[in-house]
Amino acid sequence: MKLGVVYPQNETHGDPRGLREIGLAAEELGFDSLLFYDHVVGAEHADREPPLWGPYTEDDSFHDPFVAFGYLAGITSRIELATGILILPQRQTVLAAQQAADADLLSGGRLRIGVGTGWNWVEYDALGVEFAHRGARLDEQIALMRRLWDEPLVTFEGRFHTLERCCINPRPNRQIPIWVGGFSEAAFRRGSRLGDGFTFAGNPDDAIAGLGRVRELLSEAGRDEDGFGRELILTRARTPEDVVAMTARWRAAGGTGVSVLTQKAGLDSIAAHVDYLGRVKSALDAG
Repeated sequence: MKLGVVYPQNETHGDPRGLREIGLAAEELGFDSLLFYDHVVGAEHADREPPLWGPYTEDDSFHDPFVAFGYLAGITSRIELATGILILPQRQTVLAAQQAADADLLSGGRLRIGVGTGWNWVEYDALGVEFAHRGARLDEQIALMRRLWDEPLVTFEGRFHTLERCCINPRPNRQIPIWVGGFSEAAFRRGSRLGDGFTFAGNPDDAIAGLGRVRELLSEAGRDEDGFGRELILTRARTPEDVVAMTARWRAAGGTGVSVLTQKAGLDSIAAHVDYLGRVKSALDAG
């Protein structure tokens, strides 16, 4: 079972000491990955039509994952750097492919990209991307990024992209793993068709049901689930004991990894987040 940490950027508020101290601590404690959420644009929720239903507002802070990974690549040596998820459809695909290639090269091949469509239509509007096309755009982006990482020159004609004999350079030394995240049937189908793994979150009962559905879809697609990652972000675990119990339940259901959340656990400093991770790792090692 792989053990990860979600970087608590909503509670470190852009303090660079958090990146350094929590990043180094996660590696030194023996966690396998450090995972970042992604939002480019914050938005006030009041008086929107349609309403914004997601958990983040203009008051929540987010680092750009690729910039953070460039920094973390220089101060860590082992831990995997992951997004969970990157809202890829609101980004320029070729630019994101280049940023990912650089992050993977600088980290020595430690990048994992989890992608999804997101929920914040205001964010899409601010970035000049059509919210209604996000799912179809994401499918095309995954295919195009893999070609850009592999081929010296790419010609591509799709619904959203046209490339003629062009490339990114340097390319990564491998195909960077692309996982899919989400809660919907569309996300489950996308992950089973196109993903190297899937990131689940939220209510454990719903996540376990979603895991069962993804495994069904993998079988229908003729894909072997061995090597297909199945991660749960432990958003409902508030204590080390909760983490141990939910990790055991996820493993029994067929999961391959979890990521620990330190946010919303009543921690009031960077040092408190680090201390909590130490207590969680000790509890997991003991149990």
